[in-house]
Amino acid sequence: MKEELCSHLGHWSGQEPKLPRAHECEECVKIGSRWVHLRTCQTCGVTLCCDSSPNKHATKHAKEKHHPVTISAEQGEQWAWCYVDEQMFRYKGK
Repeated sequence: MKEELCSHLGHWSGQEPKLPRAHECEECVKIGSRWVHLRTCQTCGVTLCCDSSPNKHATKHAKEKHHPVTISAEQGEQWAWCYVDEQMFRYKGK
């Protein structure tokens, strides 16, 4: 049985992904910190660090700005995550 997508991912899945402008956490660069993996917000396009990184900027951004969907900004990974419903969606890129 196929799992239904939450409303956030369902709406996003029909759009072209917003890709990272650079392979860096925009907030970590400002404070001279490091990151592990990167995520790109699908509402505004900002690229920030994941929860394995010391500052967890992507999660903080999603909660503060109410931007629910992010994608992995890592090369070869094609998945989206909804912070609100804690659901993952694997998509096919071009």
